[in-house]
Amino acid sequence: MDFDICLSCDDKPCVASCEVDIILIKKEKPILSFENSGCTYCDECAKACLKDALKIEFKKDIDIRIKIDRVKCLSHHETMCFSCKDPCLDDAIIFDGLFKPIINDSLCTSCGFCIKACPTSAIILEEKL
Repeated sequence: MDFDICLSCDDKPCVASCEVDIILIKKEKPILSFENSGCTYCDECAKACLKDALKIEFKKDIDIRIKIDRVKCLSHHETMCFSCKDPCLDDAIIFDGLFKPIINDSLCTSCGFCIKACPTSAIILEEKL
């Protein structure tokens, strides 16, 4: 994904095509915002892209990963909370008993549905190395 190409795109059809409204424009470039929803990987943004910045064949190669901030996480402080696990369609959030959730990176698609569900904002995005 080369979002620098987006600077030359006036219409930003990817924004209008997003069924869950997670594509926002910041400084004339699209960004993904998982504050209200997650990505359904419906492909509509890639189909609408006029500049070839988004390609369907690379849709699972989002260059971010999901992490859990253990300091903010209720479950890491022995409070039962499954807010992040419940919306995870890929079963990528695994609990050690009732506590201490971890993200299984091999299952996580970085869709972001867990982010808005967390009551303490303990789910964070990190660039993949």
